[in-house]
Amino acid sequence: MTQRTDRIDELLREEMSSILQREIDDPRIGFATITDVETTPDLRHARVLVSVIGQADERRATLTAMARAMPFVRHELGKRLRLKRIPEFHLELDDSVERGTRILHLLDELEAGREPADTGADGETLPTPRPLVAADDDAAGLGAAAAELASRESGRRRSRRLGGDRITQPRRRR
Repeated sequence: MTQRTDRIDELLREEMSSILQREIDDPRIGFATITDVETTPDLRHARVLVSVIGQADERRATLTAMARAMPFVRHELGKRLRLKRIPEFHLELDDSVERGTRILHLLDELEAGREPADTGADGETLPTPRPLVAADDDAAGLGAAAAELASRESGRRRSRRLGGDRITQPRRRR
């Protein structure tokens, strides 16, 4: 987007977070964080990404409570901000944090040499990586390939350090 919409997105995110924390007394909104706001160029609509800690039913209840509070939030934003138009907010659940922690957990298990336990969330579509298992006769082949790759890399680094055998041509004047 443009710099203006980026600044407005950030301003809306900060102000909405402040209003939700300080002025709304709904216990269902307790563990919700507004992670991002994306407005359309005409500022009529805004997509609000919300991260919620809890189970699936708690997340739905939090989004419902936030949707019911949005008219009040828009009214308060109209008082606080000098914008010609306050956008209509469309709430969406941001599950990027959960996906990121799941990926980190899987990587830790693979690094430790364990088979990853499938602890996917409801409706998770990320593929689960499988550890590579080499046959006994392939072990020597893999070792030779790794040594060849390492020697190529060290040769490249050495030629870069020494200037390599690159031929440079003078720049043309325009």
